Amino acid sequence: MAKTNRAVKLDPIVTYEGGKATHISSYQELRRSVCSCLLWEGEFYESGVTIAQRIMDTVKRCKPEQVAELAIESRERFKLRHVPLLLVRELARVGYKGTAETLAKVIQRPDEMPEFLALYWKEGRCPVSAQVKKGLAEAFTRFNRYQLGKYNRDEAIKLRDVLFITHGKPKDEQQAKDWKDLIDGTLEPPDTWEVALSSGADKKATWERLLAENTLGALAILRNLRNMKQSGVDESLIFMGLEKIKVDRILPFRFISAARYAPQWEPWLETAMLKCLGTQEKLPGHTVMLLDVSGSMDATMSAKSDITRLDGACGIAMLLREICEQVDIFTFSMKLIQIPARRGFALRDAICGSQQHSGTPLGLAVKSIYSDRGEKTTALGFGYHGRQDVEYKGQGLRPDRLIVITDEQSADNVPQPIGKGYMINVASNRNGVGYGAWAHIDGFSEAVIDWVREYESLR
Repeated sequence: MAKTNRAVKLDPIVTYEGGKATHISSYQELRRSVCSCLLWEGEFYESGVTIAQRIMDTVKRCKPEQVAELAIESRERFKLRHVPLLLVRELARVGYKGTAETLAKVIQRPDEMPEFLALYWKEGRCPVSAQVKKGLAEAFTRFNRYQLGKYNRDEAIKLRDVLFITHGKPKDEQQAKDWKDLIDGTLEPPDTWEVALSSGADKKATWERLLAENTLGALAILRNLRNMKQSGVDESLIFMGLEKIKVDRILPFRFISAARYAPQWEPWLETAMLKCLGTQEKLPGHTVMLLDVSGSMDATMSAKSDITRLDGACGIAMLLREICEQVDIFTFSMKLIQIPARRGFALRDAICGSQQHSGTPLGLAVKSIYSDRGEKTTALGFGYHGRQDVEYKGQGLRPDRLIVITDEQSADNVPQPIGKGYMINVASNRNGVGYGAWAHIDGFSEAVIDWVREYESLR
């Protein structure tokens, strides 16, 4: 009889830069691909199609309950919009009984309902499952007249199409009227900046009126600072708008992008970005942050965006800087550079300009943090001139925690941390290095701060 009690040997896997990567569970693979993913958008090493297909394939190897939790988490905590819809689409495909409940939680804007149906029918029209109809119907009842009017767009799949498919029941007479007007095409558009400006109204007067009435959302203000500047809008109204915006659903890199187009308003943008941390409990002890500034971190998050992975990493660093009791910040590429003790946008500038953005010898960087001060350590790096020896000097540090912010595509093998170590992954690449003794975090929202705090309180 053939022997069956044999050890399973896994083929070695590597990062795109050649460092030894870690075999992880299917669910961990799914988190890697999801939590930093802007669906269908390519990254430095992989195409958006490749990433999306990997997500769909990996869902089949995970427990549906885990996928459902991840869909909700990626929407609510990581503020992602499209990839949670893809996860729910795959749950519907496998017949998960909790699809309706998950879909209703994931959908938080009316336009996400027709977007979900577009995903559902991406491979061709087919009957909509009962679970999907139930989830869409429940979600539809949460939106008022203003919200429906704002997102009632003339697209291939319209909001009224969703109503026809789901046969939803309104909660009351007012909602029944709103739905009838939506179906009849008589639902008036709300007073939004898009509607006002498209009507041909004076841009300066329109922006100033909307700011004075406090009807602009946070993203609308941040994305249109350049337009307001060009229109000559009263600065005092802009500052008032920035002071009042709600930042709980805004990712830090949005402020970095806004400041790129309106650098003269950085102090007000910085205040708005950091105000949510004013009352947060400090992370005690000594923290060392290690930021990847390799060339792949300069890749933009989407084809139409100027926001890079490094912008996302800087956003996390700027926030962590505020809540760490004592902190030292280093960047690594072909050098290991300590960053001056700065805050906010000044910290971002110091990080981005610290050195040439080239290779990714992450293993060497981690070793050098712990090595005796002044000791020289070398490793094989991969920079603009091909593979070459890279030399760092030891820092002789023993921090209470080491936090690495990176896309994990190390050119060399990464050792385990001494004490608490966190690997924050800001990309969706297939293989990574920060597992084992590392506490691995995928994504680049401010939620990572809560995660670190909760993790240490449990320990």
